[in-house]
Amino acid sequence: MALKFRTLDDFEFNGRTVILRVDINSPLDPQTLDIIDDSRMREHSETINELLRKYAKVVILGHQGRKGDPDFTDFSRHHIAMLKYVPNLKYVNDIVGMNAINAIRGLKPGEALLLENVRMLDEETETKTAEEHARGRLVSTLAPFADFFVNDAFSASHRAHASVIGFTAVLPSAAGRVMERELKALEKVVDNPSKPCLYVLGGAKAKETFKVIENVLDKGIADRVLLGGMIAQVFHEAAGFRLGDINSKLIVEKGLDKFRDAASKILRKHSQSIMLPYDYAVDSDGERVEYMVSQLPVEHPLKDIGSETIRIYSRELGKASTIVFNGPVGVFEEDAFAKGTLELYRAAASSKAFTVVGGGHSISALEKAGVHGKIGFVSTAGGALISYLSGEKLPGVEVLKIQ
Repeated sequence: MALKFRTLDDFEFNGRTVILRVDINSPLDPQTLDIIDDSRMREHSETINELLRKYAKVVILGHQGRKGDPDFTDFSRHHIAMLKYVPNLKYVNDIVGMNAINAIRGLKPGEALLLENVRMLDEETETKTAEEHARGRLVSTLAPFADFFVNDAFSASHRAHASVIGFTAVLPSAAGRVMERELKALEKVVDNPSKPCLYVLGGAKAKETFKVIENVLDKGIADRVLLGGMIAQVFHEAAGFRLGDINSKLIVEKGLDKFRDAASKILRKHSQSIMLPYDYAVDSDGERVEYMVSQLPVEHPLKDIGSETIRIYSRELGKASTIVFNGPVGVFEEDAFAKGTLELYRAAASSKAFTVVGGGHSISALEKAGVHGKIGFVSTAGGALISYLSGEKLPGVEVLKIQ
């Protein structure tokens, strides 16, 4: 299925003003509020610099945190961090006031301007249609000064927010390079995957992961789903296994016990397509000790898949043509229990499969595994990726589609 949206190749930008939506929402040090990871800025700089080489006047919109949260800040630090990638980037502490308007008017071809954190405007996070947002203050103020809108923020496109969809109602619109890469990669693993297609799902975000499992199995997208993390433990309990009081309590504390019925239903419907761990690694007084599932229950926390599971899952990955990872299969933050996640990444990297890796831990995990750069595509999209894998339509993508 061919991509159905315009890209930077479809417009002439010389001397024109472009409103560019990026996602530079970054992890901050809780004490100093300094930016810990600027990888999203580095990614978006490709789109920004391409537009500058084409002599566009680029007006950049983005967000950081949510109002009321500790990481909700202005863009003064983001501006400094972005100068490393976009050397002459200008910044104004304004969005729709005269300071912003005058700064936009003053732009010359080949110059870029970063406006303030767009979530400073209350209307930004209201869920509306593109046409409704176009009548709001943000779009009605900025659009008259622009010729094009480019959305490069795939990771924010699961939200029908003003800066994500509003401009598409009044300006010719296109996908930026980050958005284009994400959609091309996801087309390969969701819309038209080469078979066999395996999904490896872990972590503790049950609601989202269950949606993904049901979507990819019900629609025949995935041939098999390999489970790890606390999601696998919920499935084991649903299948009648006793994991031990300490693990059952943790499942309840995390609110995952309410998904046992859903797990039972999936197991009944797709028993041949779900693979569960054969063994687990536990934390026994600070040591990694492994138990076969048949040896459970144990009164130690289950923190990783065991060596036998790693061997069997790795063999399956070696036969695949398409692989999707989302979430770690163990407590990745602890070195003793990162083994499962790292070994499965290495198995995927050594296979011939096209592999997409998602989840907040993914880049650091791939680097730790020594395979960063050997994986087909690494997504930092978070919620938007999960929404796409769940079969949901993303508002920011839908409005870019050529009708």
